[in-house]
Amino acid sequence: MCRSYVILVMTNMKDRIIIWDSSDFFTLLLANSLQEKCDVDIYAIIDTTDRTKKFFENQKFVEFKNVWFYHDHISTRKNKIDIDYLNQFEKQYGINLWLLAQNERIFIKQYNDYYKFSTEQILAILEDECKLFERILNDVRPDFFITGETALHHHHLFYLLCRVKGVKVMILNQSKFGYKCMISQELHKLDNVSSITPNSTHRSLEELQQYLKNHSMLKQILSYKESFLSSKREKIKAAIQLLLISNNTNPKTHFSYYGRSKIKVLIKEIAYSIKTKYREKFVNKNLKKEIPTSQFIYFPLHQEPERTTLLGSPYFTNQLETICHILKSLPVGYKLLVKEHPTQSIRGWRSISYYERLINLPNLELIHPSVSNEELIKKSSLVITIAGTAGLEATFYGKPSIIFSDLGYSLLPSVHKIKSLEDLSHTINVALNDKVDPAYLDSYIDLLERNSFDFDLFDFVTAYQNRFYYGGHLIDVDISTKQMQAFINEQKPAFDRISQEYLKKINQLKSSTN
Repeated sequence: MCRSYVILVMTNMKDRIIIWDSSDFFTLLLANSLQEKCDVDIYAIIDTTDRTKKFFENQKFVEFKNVWFYHDHISTRKNKIDIDYLNQFEKQYGINLWLLAQNERIFIKQYNDYYKFSTEQILAILEDECKLFERILNDVRPDFFITGETALHHHHLFYLLCRVKGVKVMILNQSKFGYKCMISQELHKLDNVSSITPNSTHRSLEELQQYLKNHSMLKQILSYKESFLSSKREKIKAAIQLLLISNNTNPKTHFSYYGRSKIKVLIKEIAYSIKTKYREKFVNKNLKKEIPTSQFIYFPLHQEPERTTLLGSPYFTNQLETICHILKSLPVGYKLLVKEHPTQSIRGWRSISYYERLINLPNLELIHPSVSNEELIKKSSLVITIAGTAGLEATFYGKPSIIFSDLGYSLLPSVHKIKSLEDLSHTINVALNDKVDPAYLDSYIDLLERNSFDFDLFDFVTAYQNRFYYGGHLIDVDISTKQMQAFINEQKPAFDRISQEYLKKINQLKSSTN
């Protein structure tokens, strides 16, 4: 399961900064680099497994003034839930707690078949989290919050609470173009940019397409997919660690591990492997590999489970339902082409019944993930996506798009955001008659270029998974000082550059409020 830790960095004179790291040691390395450049005090809230907890208790790479271990403060067992407190919390901060809980993959039976949480248990967890995070923010009163993409509900809850309390947020997020990252207050959105003006002298669509190919995010993702969970040797080593060496105490101490006994994990992993191969055979046999010559609208499926839908588009998590709404809204003469996500194999594919439901829908063709995304966009009349990059990529090929989430590239006039499902049919008809102006796209690219920096985030993920987590197969591990020192030395040049980007962003945010 996902691990994370919040780190608080505070200068004695001025700045107080909270940093959150989601199981990848990004924040540890960033704090290590920042501490070399600044005189700071650092506090940490750590959300990690029992074996890895020992590393944080003994590490000397970052000088923590105090440490809170997240799961030491969270319990599912309460005599009485303080509903009045939770109601007051929602009213005071305008945060919908059940929206977060209903979209938490740990609480959803569809994604967690080890344990079913009761309503009371979920409320107990929320109560402890709200009180913990509120106490930290009230006591510390930070100026800044540094984080990567929010992945789980408590991470996002902390982010939302920071925003409400006026803490300036700095999110490290993957740029919409490959091998680049940006720091912004909202995910995938440029700070203080509410509109764009077209470049008077701009690149042609053909030149912009070449730019896209040179900065392909899909190429970066597919490269990561090839390495993730790919080593059979590391899988065997991880299994030995779990089954023969680990005490496996997490099911008693961490609600995210409830139900995960050794024998149950072994049985489910074997069943999962068999099921994945069976599903893959169905995908290869039944999903179409040719693009039709008739007019069509293109809808790429999101990987599931995925933060993009669960947290980024919380009311559109049911992609089957969304597809049905699109089908009802299509003009006569158009088909809907739905393509499986190329990285869904990492999640063991979807159930065969899911694919069969799609295949049996009239006026829809289900496309194999190996089919070129570029060719599908080129030959489509319109691209519709819940919250993916396909809507932006469509612009490079002169195609309009429709999105269901509030994304940064919605600044482009050819990108239409759905505000209500009742407007979907009308919006499709409007978008089909839209024309893409490359001058706006060129301007948007310039803005992204000026606000991004070179950093291969996926390569970093691969590096820490291979170094510590048996290629991603097991995250409850022992980590030695020697291992971490070697990793810090290896990553130091990159993090020296990244810490400079954070210091620059801090100065920008300060100047914008002065």
